[in-house]
Amino acid sequence: MIKEITLQEIERLNENDVQIIDIREEYEYESGNLCDTNIPMGEILNSKNLLDTKKKIIIYCQTGRRGAAVTYMLMKHHNIQNVYNLSGGYNEFINNKKNE
Repeated sequence: MIKEITLQEIERLNENDVQIIDIREEYEYESGNLCDTNIPMGEILNSKNLLDTKKKIIIYCQTGRRGAAVTYMLMKHHNIQNVYNLSGGYNEFINNKKNE
């Protein structure tokens, strides 16, 4: 089962206990992002050494679909259980900013 997390839940977390990873392509990341870490979807399964498994790992993409797939693959293939998909992805962040 894929674990989902909302923007509101992320805001309540201590930033030192969280690693946020943008899995969009570099051109998508450069157009706007939520974090300092960009590991494109095609590279993340081979980048386990970049994941801080002592923290809550939050994966996001544009809409949440790619993020859900990556979250599932990290759980299934690398047995990482503290990984979450950002519900709605970057689009959700943009929509929340518009409503503020």
